[in-house]
Order: sequence, then C-alpha cells, then structure tokens
Amino acid sequence: MLRGWLGLVVACLSTTVAAEVLHVGFGTHKPPYVFEGEPRGLEYELVDRAAQHAGFELTAYYAPIERLHLMLRRGEIDAIATTHERSGVEAFYSDVYIHYHNVAVSLAKRGYRIERISDLGQYSVSAFQRARLLLGPEFERMTLNNPRYREEALQINRNRLLYSGRSEVVVGDKRIIRHFDQEVAEQVDVTQSLAWFEIFPPTPYRVGFRRDDQRQRFDQGLRILRESGEYRRIERRYLTD
Repeated sequence: MLRGWLGLVVACLSTTVAAEVLHVGFGTHKPPYVFEGEPRGLEYELVDRAAQHAGFELTAYYAPIERLHLMLRRGEIDAIATTHERSGVEAFYSDVYIHYHNVAVSLAKRGYRIERISDLGQYSVSAFQRARLLLGPEFERMTLNNPRYREEALQINRNRLLYSGRSEVVVGDKRIIRHFDQEVAEQVDVTQSLAWFEIFPPTPYRVGFRRDDQRQRFDQGLRILRESGEYRRIERRYLTD
C-alpha cells in the first residue's frame, strides 16, 4: 500500500518537473541580441529565462522574420520574438520584454541632414524585414512612397550596402549595426565616418504566441524575471555602451 502511494507521488512529481517544450522563432543573426545557432544574446537570454520561470523548456528556431511569421501561421512554432501588434500577424502578444533603439545612418561624407522620418523618402533606404510595419505609421507611409526602399532578410547586408555606397541610408538598431562592423571589416571600408540620426523613438517588442494560455504563462515568467533582478543582470552583460 505504502509503495503504491509513493509511486503515485513520484509520478505526480515527475509530471510537475517535466517542462513543456516551447518552440520559439528568433530571426537571423543579430548580435548582441541574438547569436544565430548559439544559446546566447540579450534577447535570447531574456526570452529563455522568462520561459524557464514559466515552466517551459525553450527550443529556438532561426530564420528570416517573414519565414517565421509563415511558420507561426502554420503552427510549426509556438511563438515568435521581436514582434508586436503592428506586425500584421494574428497572435496573442506578451508584455513588452525588450526595446530596440533604431536609428537612420549614412556615410558622413554625404552630408545629409535627416531630421524626421519623412526626410528618408528622398534617399535609397535599406532596413530590416517588416520594418515597414514595426516602426510606426509615419515610417510605413515613407516606405509606400519611396521606390528605393528595400528590406534585408540578413541584417549584416545593411552594413555592406552602407559602406559600399549602394544604399544611401540604412535603418536599424545602433548596437546591431556597430557589432556587424567587425564581421564585414574585410569586405568593406568600415573606417569611414558615419552620421547617426536619432529620429525614431525606442521600439517596444513582444513575443507573439499562437496560444493565449502560453502567453499568460510567459508574462508571469517575465514578471518573475524582472522582480528578481535577473533581467537587469542579463542586460548589463550585453549592453556596454
């Protein structure tokens, strides 16, 4: 009889301990936020730890953002990071877990004066996938009226386009652009001076889930992450400037 009760208790504990696998899409390589194929990066660690606090075991998928949105709609993954309500994809959106600081940047020698988002309409512009939806209505209007606007599936390509002069302006997170300088230094001249234009407010990002119950659990895990101080400790490891 005692052995039977002990067996039941052990079985219950095993069920409790076994974490539910959460399949999350992160997009392609964009250090210091995501290091493709590696379990590190500011964004990766924040999502991973919040998921763990919620009782999930995270499995990461890396692909261009358009591909990940398709996978989410098909049910091939449970959630997608670095998105929000304006992404154009139906999902249950988590609380904000990170802010990106997007800027416009050009070669300083061009002498451009870019004071507002609408000023970008006169230049060839390269941005990241779905920037047209994620950076607000004014930016979207600019993209619709600018035949020289393009989006890159691989964010490293923007650095190549910028330094080679093939794009007059690129748009993206300042830390990502700076980090990729190290990776393209043998391909283009990254010693050229840049002009940075702080024309965007910080962009809040959420995780989009197929299921609302998973979204609710993730939000609880995110709250634990913040309240414990662990969020700030992870942030300090990656944000050095």
